[in-house]
Amino acid sequence: MPLWQSQHGGNQTRITEFVLLGFGNAWEAQIPLLLLLFVIYIVTISGNLLIIVLVVSDEHLHTPMYYFLANLSFLETFYSSAILPRVLYSLCTGDRSISFIGCVTQFYFFGILVTTECFLLAAMSVDRYLAICKPLHYVAVMNDKLCAQLAVGSWMSGWLAITITTTFMSQLVFCGPNEMDHFFCDFAPMVSMSCSNTRTIEVLSFILSSVCAFPPFLLTLATYICIITSILGIPSTAGRQKAFSTCSSHLLVVTIFYGTLIIVYVLPNSSTLRDLNKVFSLLYTILTPLANPLIYSLRNKEVKEALKKGAIKLYKNARI
Repeated sequence: MPLWQSQHGGNQTRITEFVLLGFGNAWEAQIPLLLLLFVIYIVTISGNLLIIVLVVSDEHLHTPMYYFLANLSFLETFYSSAILPRVLYSLCTGDRSISFIGCVTQFYFFGILVTTECFLLAAMSVDRYLAICKPLHYVAVMNDKLCAQLAVGSWMSGWLAITITTTFMSQLVFCGPNEMDHFFCDFAPMVSMSCSNTRTIEVLSFILSSVCAFPPFLLTLATYICIITSILGIPSTAGRQKAFSTCSSHLLVVTIFYGTLIIVYVLPNSSTLRDLNKVFSLLYTILTPLANPLIYSLRNKEVKEALKKGAIKLYKNARI
């Protein structure tokens, strides 16, 4: 496919491929970076798939908390797969080109997943709030129907917001240059390269980003504040330390995730922030999916117990 094609037979040319500059041309760092990202990808996929298998197979984990964790792990599996394989391919082969359709498709699926995660993390925080702060009402309120509604609502919200954005993006014209200073097809780098009038899509993106980032973040923050306040009222020092350690870890990941999203997608696109966008993008696209299974599940006593029982069962079956 040619890199440029004539539009309507005129003098204007239109880009049909982009070149993702990635992490620069420091070739001596390519192999270490390739190995690091490959290990991160394998650990991320393995950890999240393990959580899904444990939640599905162990009846003791058939609770709202682990239902949401399984949803999050399912999301993180595809989330990482929407970006890292393409980055690994570029580092391995040196081919940084990606078609316009491929670029829009990558943004579409990545956008759905990252937006869904915003709402899913908020749903998880509500679940924890009810379990810790309203234990007497928890079983009655957080039933199977509500859990399904929250999960489906999270996925539908992510799909709707990004479908609207991608529809507008697909109508933009790109006339050159075709080099994108990023490691994946994100919104700001793509729009900044367009020779169309991007005012409408920028305003639309700001509104949708604000709606999808700020309310879930504020809800999550408020619920964790209430949770921590309740934890401080626990008479046992050991109980307080254990509960606070878990919740503070959760809150740290949520803050990093939402904080970087707000910086990248909501704050004005200044030259300083533009230079740091790749760093912030690394946090929520690569490190957060890696950290989530470790912090939300693998440190959990019930998950460890389920993993132990599963390992024993596999060992016994292998001996038969």
